[in-house]
Formats: sequence, structure tokens, C-alpha cells
Amino acid sequence: MNALYIICGLGFLSLLAEIANAKRLLATVIIAGLLVAAALAVADWNTALHFYNDMMVFDNFAIAFTTLILMTSLCWFWMSHAYFSGQAHETDRSALILFSVAGAVIMVAFNNMAMLFLGIEMLSISLYVLAGSNKDSLWSNESSFKYFLMGSFATGFLLMGIALVYGATGSFHLTAIAAAASGTAALPGFYHAGIILILVGMAFKISAVPFHFWAPDVYEGAPVTITAFMSTVVKIAAIGAFYRLFSVCFAFDHPTWDIIIQVMTVLTLLIPNVIAVFQTSVKRMLAYSSVGNVGYILLAFMSNSTSASTIFYYLVAYSTATIAAFCVLQEVEKASPNSVSFRGLYKRNPLLAVVMTMALFSLAGIPPLAGFFGKYLVFSQALQHGHAWFVVLGVVTSLIGVFYYFRVVVDMFLHASTELPILSSNATRALLCLLAVILVISGILPNSLFGLLN
Repeated sequence: MNALYIICGLGFLSLLAEIANAKRLLATVIIAGLLVAAALAVADWNTALHFYNDMMVFDNFAIAFTTLILMTSLCWFWMSHAYFSGQAHETDRSALILFSVAGAVIMVAFNNMAMLFLGIEMLSISLYVLAGSNKDSLWSNESSFKYFLMGSFATGFLLMGIALVYGATGSFHLTAIAAAASGTAALPGFYHAGIILILVGMAFKISAVPFHFWAPDVYEGAPVTITAFMSTVVKIAAIGAFYRLFSVCFAFDHPTWDIIIQVMTVLTLLIPNVIAVFQTSVKRMLAYSSVGNVGYILLAFMSNSTSASTIFYYLVAYSTATIAAFCVLQEVEKASPNSVSFRGLYKRNPLLAVVMTMALFSLAGIPPLAGFFGKYLVFSQALQHGHAWFVVLGVVTSLIGVFYYFRVVVDMFLHASTELPILSSNATRALLCLLAVILVISGILPNSLFGLLN
């Protein structure tokens, strides 16, 4: 909980920095604050502390996901110097990001439906603004407006579902709802309708097919740095909230949502990966890749609804590779804003090309990188629970992913370029090297992360 206090304090400090004319120190203070918040979160390991009349609980699951959110946010601030520097609204942007991070932490630690709604709104409202933060771009404005409209509809489904569940059980607390569902008294039919509506609302947040239609357009129109934030921090928070809801609150209602999640898993594995093959924009391809990766997480969840370790490891591998890929994309776009191309990138900047290759190989599931072991854990777990056909589909879609990822790699290494060399800063190079090391180490030593939530 101390971590959440620090994040909120950093958000308010960002707003005050405008008044105190302390913009230059803001980035350093935020990074230091995120490190302290992560350390305090880890210090609460094995405590399972409850706060606000059990409305929030920081058990090991919440602490692990909170730490992952904070460390991913730290890397995001590290890569996003250009997004803030020289901007008239630097402090406003910092505050919005930090309040989004606070909402993300609430989403993985809630024990009450009211806190879930509060966390989602804290995260979403900030992102509606940030998606349109490039005010000179019509694409960015459209991205913000579309995200706002679709997000509002999804929140409506979620609220209606919460209302129906409350009407049937008389409680917003997850444990009380689970106790009512496991009791001998039969709950009214609208209780199950409420679960389905909540599932629809949460499927939108994690961008699972067929509720993914907003993601590619919003991701492509938003600034690269905001797309990176939405693809990592927001995705981690949404999946953490989804897991807590359906593994704790609705665990006894498995027959209500099991078939729906199986259908969503098949569609989410297949459709985004096929569409990604036909994308010419790397940014849009990464957007469809982000949607497709949700399919593997859903496969892990439907195989074993208590598979927190597998999901956590997969998210570590996915978020590390995605931050690295978007960091390289940001550097390429900065050098050639009018024609973003990866052709001949190895000759323009070898480090960017090598790290981008490692990130794409990890997302494709190629050993010895972390993404390979993440997919191995998912497929192994699915086979153990009798989902062989889902594993076959997962392997096929992974091979499709290899095709469109390798197309970018071929462009970087085998094609010539007439563009000027790309000069990246020392801070960017250090971040890329760190992310590359994490991808390799977490792939070679997966037990260091996989065993955390067992």
C-alpha cells in the first residue's frame, strides 16, 4: 500500500512542479520515487495486508504484479525523455501517467468491485487524454476520441454486470460473492447475466477478440510512447484484474464463462496473427501482435484458472520485449518522422537492429529468449489439462508470428538504406542493453521468476 501512496504523491508532485518551476528535477524524482515504491512493494512480500475494510488486499499476487507494473513504468519513463522534454505540458503529462500507474496498481490489488471500477477509471480517463496528446496529428485526435467512446461503452457493460451481481449477492466484496456462489442457495438467473456482462467489459480492457476492434486504430494513432505504455502497463493491469475476478470471485461459476473464454481464446490466437501478416506499418503490426499475445495468456488461464505463475512469467517476457521494440521504433521514427522504415537499420545503428531482433524473436517464441519459455509454459500447462487442439492452434499461430516478425528482421539486415545513420543517446543505449540482458537471463533462468507465485 505504501507503493500506491508514493505513486499518488509523485502525481501530485508533478502538478506542483509547474508552480515551483522545478521541471528539470522532475524526471529524476519520478524515477527515484518509482524505485522506492517498488522496493516498498517487495518489502511487503508474504504479508497479505488488507486495507480499507478489505476493499484492497496486497497479497503476493498483487505485490508481484505491482512490482512488474512499477518496473515497466520505470523503463517507460527511461525511454520517454523526448516525449516530455521541451513540452509546455510536461508536468501534466507526467501526472497523467502516474495517476494511470496508480489506477493500474489498484486494478491488481482490489478486493471490492467498487475499487475495481475506481482503478479502471483512474487508468482510463488519463489515457483518453494521453492518446490525443499529439494535438497536431488528426490520427492522434481520432485515437483519443475512439478510445473514449469505446471505453465508455465497455465501462457501461462492466457497471451493469457489477449491479446485477450485487443485486444477486448483496455484496461488492470478491470473497463474499464467491461465498454466495458456493453456498447451497441458488442465485437468481440475472447473476449469471451479470458475470457475462463483466466478462465483456474486461475482455475490452485486455483487448481480446471480438472486443479488440479499438486497439489497432488507437495504438496506431497515439504517440509511440503512449502506445508502448498501453501495450505494457495497461495490459498488465487489465490481465491482473481479469485474473483476480475470475479465479477468486467467479471461480465457482466456471460453467458460466468457460465456453465463452474458450471461444475468445481461439479467436484471439487466430485473427490478430493472421491480420498482422498483411500490415505494412511496424507500429500497427506490433498492435496486432499485442492483441495476439492475449490469446496465449487466455490459453494459460482456461487451462488452469489458478495459473498465476505462468501468466506472470509470460507478462514479464512480453512487457520486456514490447518496451524494447517500441523504444527502437521511437528512435527510428525520431530520425525519419515522415517515412518510418526499418530497411537497412543494421547499417544505420547496429545496436537498435540487434535489440529489435531480440525483442521480435522473444515475441515469436524463439529460444533461448524469455518469450520461448513463456510459450513453453503455456503449451505445457494446456497439454496437462487436455487442451491439445488449442496447443496445436497456438503453435500454428506462433509460426505465423515468426513469419511477420522475420520480415522486419530481413528488412533490417539484408536491405540497403540511403538514410543517414541514427544517433541514439547514452541513456537509450543503456536501456536497450538492460532490456536485452533481461530477455536473455529470464529465458536461461526462468525459475527465478516462475516460482514466485507457486
